[in-house]
Amino acid sequence: MDRISLREKPVDQLEADEAKAELTYLAEEIAEADRLYHREDAPVLTDGQYDALRRRNSALELRFPTLRREDSPTFRVGAAPSEKFAKITHVVPMLSLDNAFSDEDVSEFGARVRRFLGLGREAALSITAEPKIDGLSASIRYENGELVYGVTRGDGTVGEDITANIKTIASIPNRLKGDNIPDVVEVRGEVYFPRSEFLALNERQAESGGKTFANPRNAAAGSLRQLDAEITRSRNLAFFAYAWGEVSEPLAETQYEAVQRIGSWGFTVNPLMQRHDSIEGLIEHYHAIEAQRSALDYDIDGVVYKVDRLDLQGRLGFVSRAPRWAIAHKFPAEKAITRLLEIDIQVGRTGALTPVAKLEPVTVGGVVVSNATLHNEDEIVRKDVRVGDIVTVQRAGDVIPQILGPVLDENSERGEAYVFPTVCPVCGSHAVREKKENGELDAIRRCTGGLVCRAQAVEQLKHFVSRNAMDIDGLGEKQVTAFFEQGMIRNAADIFHLSEMDAQKGRGERLRDMDGWGPTSARNLFAAIDERRDVELHRFIFALGIRHVGETTAKLLGRYYGSFAALREAMKAAGDANSDAWQDLLGIDGIGAIVARSIVEFFNEEHNEEVIDALLQEVTPQEAEAVQTDSSVSGKTVVFTGSLERLSRTEAKNQAESLGAKVSGSVSKKTDILVAGPGAGSKLKKAQELEITIMTEDEWIALIEG
Repeated sequence: MDRISLREKPVDQLEADEAKAELTYLAEEIAEADRLYHREDAPVLTDGQYDALRRRNSALELRFPTLRREDSPTFRVGAAPSEKFAKITHVVPMLSLDNAFSDEDVSEFGARVRRFLGLGREAALSITAEPKIDGLSASIRYENGELVYGVTRGDGTVGEDITANIKTIASIPNRLKGDNIPDVVEVRGEVYFPRSEFLALNERQAESGGKTFANPRNAAAGSLRQLDAEITRSRNLAFFAYAWGEVSEPLAETQYEAVQRIGSWGFTVNPLMQRHDSIEGLIEHYHAIEAQRSALDYDIDGVVYKVDRLDLQGRLGFVSRAPRWAIAHKFPAEKAITRLLEIDIQVGRTGALTPVAKLEPVTVGGVVVSNATLHNEDEIVRKDVRVGDIVTVQRAGDVIPQILGPVLDENSERGEAYVFPTVCPVCGSHAVREKKENGELDAIRRCTGGLVCRAQAVEQLKHFVSRNAMDIDGLGEKQVTAFFEQGMIRNAADIFHLSEMDAQKGRGERLRDMDGWGPTSARNLFAAIDERRDVELHRFIFALGIRHVGETTAKLLGRYYGSFAALREAMKAAGDANSDAWQDLLGIDGIGAIVARSIVEFFNEEHNEEVIDALLQEVTPQEAEAVQTDSSVSGKTVVFTGSLERLSRTEAKNQAESLGAKVSGSVSKKTDILVAGPGAGSKLKKAQELEITIMTEDEWIALIEG
């Protein structure tokens, strides 16, 4: 019997090793989808397909919490900002929303909010509902009523400076109206392309022989990211305000009143926004908006619900990348029929071979689509899709569809079944599927070429210099690719020899003599490289590209070990599974056995040691600093056990880390404080044996508040 595809296997039927493989694949696929959607404005997944991947990822993490990767999509919002624009750090992060896909999901959202707040069924709970605009998120900062800057969401922490372009949008005031205006306020909302303006633009483009746009969302994103603001002005974009970032004073007591106040300053707020006291009212409004969706002059892909009282929003807080007090109720997907023309294979940074379906262009819900991912070879076999087939495609939102399967009848003439390549299409190396511990094959086929493979080598270098890694200004994806192709860099350490290699070249062969460069730009690049010879510890760890180690894990490691030398020494010692070093690593809250094993293996491989040694000749990773050095628990290792009654476990952990403490999941002789609630068991007993300071939850709160 053919093995069931992991993707089709229900989460509750997966074994741990299967879940590990699936989480790995999901993390990579979602990260690439985020990059293409948020940064390149060239998505490859439908909203429905993307949401399905995130739902499966969340379900896997819920069932296998110790397998959660620290580059998990749960912790990530959007994608890194483009290098074409200056970068601005959000004072208050711009987070994303969790999704609901049915009326039952919305009811569960309401019940979940009530449980968290301890509200009974009869207690009042107002929730707002407003259309989810399908555009590009932006934040506009005002000081003393004057527009200071506009910035995109970016990765949620850092966005692109689009101030000049924002100022061309008529529905965004350069100066706020009225007298009741905070000294500082960041107004947030969605830049969108009105449908009427979008159609007029495509008509003008077609008449002039220019490029027409596939949909309003991509056109809006492209228009807002123009280097020439006059092009943005000509596009007649619009803006709906619905939220805020940093403010110097509270805007109101409720979400609804705060949005109306923003509207009084000269912003456009959505007239379909309502506030309801029951879930039934929310769902009724959702279906009313869905019914008039096609008649609106702007694209929407759902309805957003937010708990109305701002004090309750504060109590509910956030979980990973999204607030607990809000959710997006998405509209159902749309479908169409088209022909599968060919299947291309793309090779990613980790060597993963991903099949991409090329479709005969088809209009689905008013949008022309021509590409779709097929996930992996098991997916192709399971659906039995073949080149030349007529297939059903599904679209939710404004992006690329997923293939549901072939449309067959007794007269269908079909080609040969697709044979997945066993060699890398980029370098010709063998492409293999690794065997897992239970003997089954991994879902992903990977190139074995390593640094021999151009696709992997270039992507590894791009990762090394990227915004959240070494962040070398002026050395972006385009430059890395060019330098690699010209043989100027082959590994990360080569980057720091560029200047001396360049100086040894003859007249006409130096970087300043190449197309696109000059004396100033070449000098600036070499200076930017030198500036990164002293780099934050977590950036250096993340830049190494250790499998399963994302930004969050890199920060955890940096904070826990304090220096790269200490981390490296501990990981060498942790190669012994019976060592204290291994137990210490496993004890770090947020690092499970899979991630820990990957880190230890990386630092214990001779090849990786050579790379690290070469880099350390050029780069000095800084020692980590505690988040807050003057708190009573800064630098201390804390373990929480038992049932906490005043704080949730997540709240307690976040609070401790914000004060500079290290939170561990297990008790050891390095533990400083054990906070024990009712039901504490073996951890309490071990802490007593080790004579560790033991506190009740009340004593802990008194300590940190003091």
